[in-house]
Order: sequence, then C-alpha cells, then structure tokens
Amino acid sequence: MRVITGTARGRRLEALPGLDTRPTTDRVKESVFNVLQFDIEGRRALDLFAGSGQMGIEALSRGAAFCDFVDSAPAALNVVRRNVKACGFEGRSACHGRDFAAFLSGCREGYGLIFLDPPYASGNLERALEHIAAIDIVVENGIIVCESPADHQLPDLPAPYEKGREYRCGKIKFTLYRRRTCP
Repeated sequence: MRVITGTARGRRLEALPGLDTRPTTDRVKESVFNVLQFDIEGRRALDLFAGSGQMGIEALSRGAAFCDFVDSAPAALNVVRRNVKACGFEGRSACHGRDFAAFLSGCREGYGLIFLDPPYASGNLERALEHIAAIDIVVENGIIVCESPADHQLPDLPAPYEKGREYRCGKIKFTLYRRRTCP
C-alpha cells in the first residue's frame, strides 16, 4: 500500500497484520480517487471503518482540510496513527477509537467526504448509511463512498441523498451517494 499522489505521494503505508482486515487495493483506490479528484480540496473527510487509514490519508494528501479516522479495533487505530504520523498529517486529523454507531450518534461535524468500507459480511455498511442519512452529517454536495462486493446491492437513501453511479473493479465495486442541494 502506498499514497498515490499529492503531498505524501509514494509514501508506503503500514497495513494491519493478519486476515481480519481487507485493505483496499491500490487499483481500486486509484479508481475511487480518479472519480473524486475535483471533489476533495478543502473538504472535511471521515474514514469511518479506517483499518489502516489509507483512504483518509489519500484524501489528506490530495488536499482535504481534515480527516476523522474511526475504528473500534485498538490495533487498527495504532496503525492509523503511525501512518498519519509518517505522512505528516497529525495536525489535520483525529483518531477515534469507537464503534461506528457510537461515533455517529455523538457526531456534531459536517462532512464533505465519507469513506465506508466495513467488513463485507457485517451488515455495517447499510447500518452506517442509515445512521448518516438520519443524522444528516453530510454537507451540501457532499459525497459518501461505499466499497462492497460487486454483486451486493446497496439501498436508496431518503432525499436529499441520491444514490449515484456504481464503479466495478473486478470483484469489488464502489458506489457514490451525494447529498444534493435542498431547494
């Protein structure tokens, strides 16, 4: 794993050892950020199931203003902290060792970019989407990026959220949701 471009370009990132996490491949990450390239600068980001923190770190490297990293596993959060430090992003990030639902329930921030990549079989992707829509923490024109198996169907969300395109990368797909401007 490495940072693809931006201020931390080429920096190698540490992955969590073992088989408990499934890091996003560089190919999938590059596809995601090619789609998002004009929607990152100056935004506040949330990497909700952070794992190694690579998605939030890539966003910071490409000009995101700030990123909150959330993971309930202490070992994962330690990896995120080391990766953030190695890239020099300590002043533009915060790490939260909490369950995603607890974090979202207490969330008072608005995000322009949210990354969701929980363990596939957990059902947490749908639960996180429901929580995010219910508490409405995405700013106008904000984007939610969801990674899932290619054959997995994600739900529609209530207005002002709109399910956008799905992009397939082999056995994986990422789906974009946007929060539209209210009339």
